[in-house]
Amino acid sequence: MTAYSKALRAILRVAAAIGALAATGEIIRGQPAPTAAPAVGDVDLAGSRVYVFVGKTGLGHDHAVVGSLQAGRVRLGAAEQAGTIVFDMRSFRADTPEARKLLGLDGETDARTRQQVDDNMRGPSVLDVAKHPTATFEVRSALPATQPAANGKTAYDLVGTFALHGVARPVSIRAEAEAVGPFIRLWGGFAIKQTDFGMKPYAKFGGVVGVADELKIYGDIRVVSGAPQ
Repeated sequence: MTAYSKALRAILRVAAAIGALAATGEIIRGQPAPTAAPAVGDVDLAGSRVYVFVGKTGLGHDHAVVGSLQAGRVRLGAAEQAGTIVFDMRSFRADTPEARKLLGLDGETDARTRQQVDDNMRGPSVLDVAKHPTATFEVRSALPATQPAANGKTAYDLVGTFALHGVARPVSIRAEAEAVGPFIRLWGGFAIKQTDFGMKPYAKFGGVVGVADELKIYGDIRVVSGAPQ
């Protein structure tokens, strides 16, 4: 076989391999294969947020924290294995204008102070995100509430286990639901104590300045409904 023939056969083998990949969608004009379309129950990560109200002690200040989700799926109406919501603890930021406004706190916090609060919050004494980069809500059931929300909206009771900082505790959340385009928007909250999850509430000057043990956590989560836009 001549060198020319060998080279031609090699080229044909490469062309056949590329054609097979293109047929399976793995290569299309040099682009990666498209991701699967969102399924009913998938959480819209871009449009979902978590907010935390942190109260003050002594001469401290109230804080409003916002964070993102890393992954999520909720099967509304399911009586068991209703889903999982994963919080990206590394994304949490304190006292952004958005978070303060949503949680009803007046005024703004300068960038330097926000950074100091972030460092304390994500540091080893509190969230310790280097060791615990995520928190998880394992949703056991997501059944319609027997009573509607006070404002007349449909509501669901999300019951399951919340794992934070390496500790898991049972939680139950009443979440209001409303249709927003192709999503069901869920809004609800629950309270925890930092010490119940092995965390130490921030304090300095012997406790003259600090934050409360209780945290109020709110979810503003959008779940794919399958409804037409």
